[in-house]
Amino acid sequence: MRRARPGAVPRGTGGSAHARRAMAEERALTSVEAGEDFDEERQREAGSRRDARREGRAVSKLWHITLSVSGAETPLTEVRRGLEQLAHDHPFLLTSRYANDHAEIRYWEEARDLHDAAAVALRLWGEHRSSAKLPPWEIVGLEVIDRETYHQRIAEGYGPPPAAPVGVHPF
Repeated sequence: MRRARPGAVPRGTGGSAHARRAMAEERALTSVEAGEDFDEERQREAGSRRDARREGRAVSKLWHITLSVSGAETPLTEVRRGLEQLAHDHPFLLTSRYANDHAEIRYWEEARDLHDAAAVALRLWGEHRSSAKLPPWEIVGLEVIDRETYHQRIAEGYGPPPAAPVGVHPF
């Protein structure tokens, strides 16, 4: 399975890192109204999930992850560079916000259930600490919610606005 944001340039397809970074900074999340056949599509999806369960296949869902990390003060340039490298290595990251002693990473994860999504999220920082040269901070918070809950919060005016810019930004 390839994890990527819609419109992301696949690795190894040419183009400079600068051009890819510039393109990523131009993209932003947007909301799209549901089409006329929205309810019909949801019923088809529910039917295919039921079929998969009957056949004993694992059914995956999308989970919105918010990972909060904190630790000793680190120069902002190092924090930003580490988060940008993490976003480059894992294009599924939506947005990161940072300060010199903490950061927050938001992204979508595909997993069978909440337990699997949380397990992957809890490994993210530690597994990529050395490769992305991330600060030696600890995970201090984790929120995992399903797609329906995320969209319900947005509709009610809670949570990050859906048009928040993608990328790495200071708090």
